Amino acid sequence: MQNIIRISNVDFSYQGQEQQLSEISLSVYQGECIALIGSSGCGKSTLTRVINGLIPAFYQGQLTGEVFIDGKNLRDMSSWEIGAKVGNVFQDPRSQFFSNEVTGEIAFGCENLGLSHDEIINRVNRTIRVMKIEELGNVSIYTLSYGMRQKVAICSAKAMEPKIFVFDEPSANLDLQSTYLLADLIKELKAEGKTIIIAEHRLFYLHGIADRYLFMENGKIVDSYSPSEIQTHGSAYLNQKGLRSLDFKDVQIKNENEAAPQSFCSISISNLSTSFDGKVVLHDVSFQYNGNEVIALVGTNGAGKSTLGKAIAGLIKRVDGQVFVDGVPQSRKDRIGKIWYIPQDLDSQLFGENLVDELTTGLENPKQYQEKAKSILDHLGLLPFKDRHPATLSGGQKQRLVLGVAMMRETPMIILDEPTSGLDFNSMEKVKNLIHEQQRKGTKFLIISHDIEFIARTCNRILKLDGGRISEDYYLQDMQTLLNSMGYKEGTLWTS
Repeated sequence: MQNIIRISNVDFSYQGQEQQLSEISLSVYQGECIALIGSSGCGKSTLTRVINGLIPAFYQGQLTGEVFIDGKNLRDMSSWEIGAKVGNVFQDPRSQFFSNEVTGEIAFGCENLGLSHDEIINRVNRTIRVMKIEELGNVSIYTLSYGMRQKVAICSAKAMEPKIFVFDEPSANLDLQSTYLLADLIKELKAEGKTIIIAEHRLFYLHGIADRYLFMENGKIVDSYSPSEIQTHGSAYLNQKGLRSLDFKDVQIKNENEAAPQSFCSISISNLSTSFDGKVVLHDVSFQYNGNEVIALVGTNGAGKSTLGKAIAGLIKRVDGQVFVDGVPQSRKDRIGKIWYIPQDLDSQLFGENLVDELTTGLENPKQYQEKAKSILDHLGLLPFKDRHPATLSGGQKQRLVLGVAMMRETPMIILDEPTSGLDFNSMEKVKNLIHEQQRKGTKFLIISHDIEFIARTCNRILKLDGGRISEDYYLQDMQTLLNSMGYKEGTLWTS
């Protein structure tokens, strides 16, 4: 069998940083699917960047060793040659977009390959049908949800028809139905003889797809598992290694409310409605908190979940309806100060020069809050990094930092939009524990998420948004009910 990727004794360190990869040697055969697994920061994404040539062409640093793609040394290949052989889907799809609208973005890579106009049209239409996004044709990419953008990024890579596909956390922002489509797409690519590298935290959809699971730790490949071996080890073993659960039935459900101060405020949402460009996105959405709850807001990509979160927080101007705090209707301006919305794109929420500055920015007389900020950072496990720029933190550290910003302001309600996107098991647990601690202090949480494992372990009430309306509202008692709400199909994935 032919080696299509051969890596020999690769070491790498980003400029000015500690070594990220050490003694990496790997052969990948044509048509093989390799899953790179391991905790955040173990080197998975860095290894994908070595394979696709972004290291050292874009990410500068010290690289030693050799990488061969389809028999050719990567050092001797131009960027367009690499692009023709290796298709990429990144965790944040915005980082690879070059066009404003969907069809233009999918066509962009094909145009760079010098394909004929007719061939480009055929490839664009074919990939759009595969991912079932025909209705998005001329829609602006920047009006789409994160999950929809991820579908466009997948289409863009597939349209170029490379021999190798590199996916970095491709399921991070996808709902369960879209994850099924992703799994089907990867299976189709395998059937076509394509070689696939997937760096992933979520393992539940890789059953029948991955041929090998390479476990990375501290920049090294320290173990290799076959599908049968990883299934035999099971979720408890994986969790101990900082990996996500393999099987949904292994996940523990949280179904009790935490005790909270009786005097803490009440919050209710009444008849929120809004539309964009004549399309109704929210229609008379109403619910209230019954005591001290952590509520999950679920629904398919594009259902309006983020829009609802922003509307409640006062971040959208044209919204009908009311938000009540302690029975008093709050203006949009009032809500901005009392309800904290934390978006998926954490970097857009970071403004400080260091972590202490991040927690105190926007406060009157911020110097008076220095000690409080340090105390919160210590509580979050971030005090050792207090002098670092927020942008240099890992995804899990950033998530805890922005929660710390809300804690500084003692807001009564926090809305988290996909807080576990790209987080390993340990980072997910830290976020969960922090939410429960704040819940016990009386903070109300609305968590927008596709992450079944996180929802089951963190939330006790589920709201499902469908067509701009709440279609389900229930307290979580068993896993099957949650799976049904999320669109799980019996007998698929690992769960049987």
